[in-house]
Amino acid sequence: MIPSTIDIAGREGRTSILRSEHVEALASRLNGSLLSKSDDGWEDAVLIWNGMAASLPALVVQPSSAEDVATAVAFAREHDLLLSVKGQGHNIAGTAIAEGGLTLDMSRMHQITVDPDARLAHVGPGCRLQDVDRATQAHGLATVLGFVSEVGVAGLTLGGGLGYLTRRFGWGVDNLVEVEIVTADGQARIANRRENADLFWALRGGGGNFGIVTRFTFRVHEVGPTVYGGLIAWPFERAEEILHAYRTLTAEAPRELAVWHTFLHAPPAPFVPTEWHGKKLCAMAVCYSGNLADVDAVLAPIRALRDPVVDLLEKRPYTQVQSYLDDIHPKGMHYYWKTEYVAALSDGLLRELRESFATCPMPLGELGVLHLEGALNEHDEDDGAVGNRDARYVLGVLGMWEPGEPNPDAYVRWIRETWERLRPFTTGRTYINFQTADEGEERVRETYGANFERLVEVKQVYDPDNLFRSNRNIRPRY
Repeated sequence: MIPSTIDIAGREGRTSILRSEHVEALASRLNGSLLSKSDDGWEDAVLIWNGMAASLPALVVQPSSAEDVATAVAFAREHDLLLSVKGQGHNIAGTAIAEGGLTLDMSRMHQITVDPDARLAHVGPGCRLQDVDRATQAHGLATVLGFVSEVGVAGLTLGGGLGYLTRRFGWGVDNLVEVEIVTADGQARIANRRENADLFWALRGGGGNFGIVTRFTFRVHEVGPTVYGGLIAWPFERAEEILHAYRTLTAEAPRELAVWHTFLHAPPAPFVPTEWHGKKLCAMAVCYSGNLADVDAVLAPIRALRDPVVDLLEKRPYTQVQSYLDDIHPKGMHYYWKTEYVAALSDGLLRELRESFATCPMPLGELGVLHLEGALNEHDEDDGAVGNRDARYVLGVLGMWEPGEPNPDAYVRWIRETWERLRPFTTGRTYINFQTADEGEERVRETYGANFERLVEVKQVYDPDNLFRSNRNIRPRY
């Protein structure tokens, strides 16, 4: 039931009052749903992954079409409302929910069409990675997506997109062929390399700054459906040996092999020997998507590191490799990260990684290195806003703890201090999707480097009033 008035946040920090007739008029124009706090489905509509960043809007629209999206955008513009867009709400900064504003929950727009002959997948903005992987793998195909299957395709892609297939096929946006998008003027547009090419360039890494995408079209590739992967881990006391072996392995690995190194505390899981629960480990997450006849030779450097504590490497469906990290990053926990791109693994960096994790105070803390080197480095820096074509690894200092943890400040302090020690070894830039809410506008500028000024110009054209600001924001010139 719609109350007679609703207090709702405006774009410039003001609070507006919407009368019931305005809200009812909006509801009448939608094929989808309009939810307020007393409605069924509200809790699911406003739930996001990072409990540390949780907030509540005043109203939620659940569009079922591009027309619904255009209607909601026009309403937000007319009433000067703070607007946010939720694909699956997995962004660590919590940008899916604008506190007290109007949120578009895109979960109803989850259509997928795969054209195996054209090698294209047409994907709705409410889809999760697992939805796309299952649909494409039915044809032995896949595109570059992330590595946690509950993540939303929309936010991941607009921020650049990286995953186990990045080494073979580049950033996620290197595989984006076309989008349908509703811009701030309420118009639906097609954007690709020929039509609205400036907008398409900006969407390939510029986040949700330029409109609301209502359809993504991806290029898909032959992958799987069976690959070789899983997790393997050794005692932390062998960290120096394991890290140096990892550096050699990643320098020589074929592009079909993605290996990510992580320091972590062993979870109390059935696959971990009881005596190792809670102890520090060096782990590698592996995905080999090449010819399985070659797997023994390709993985020989890993197998040479004998006596692992855990060895879960085996032939698996690609969809399983894409989802086996889901359970260790559950929705609702408190997450805080700091990340950086790295061009090389120097001796000094490897030493800092070992020494830093030795002091980690968090039972659920991690320190990870993701290997990305390959196809992405072969594009020009200005081929899409994503840039960062010199990135070969991502470093992540990752914290996770239960809501109500009595001393989270100590955890945050360790993450920040570790990040500061690692930064001298990095490019000084990072993945926009991994940035936390406390990283300011200068960090956004740093991330895009020479591409930033062009992004501002595109923003000025398509969103001059900054309607789309609940994101890692790029301001227009005003």
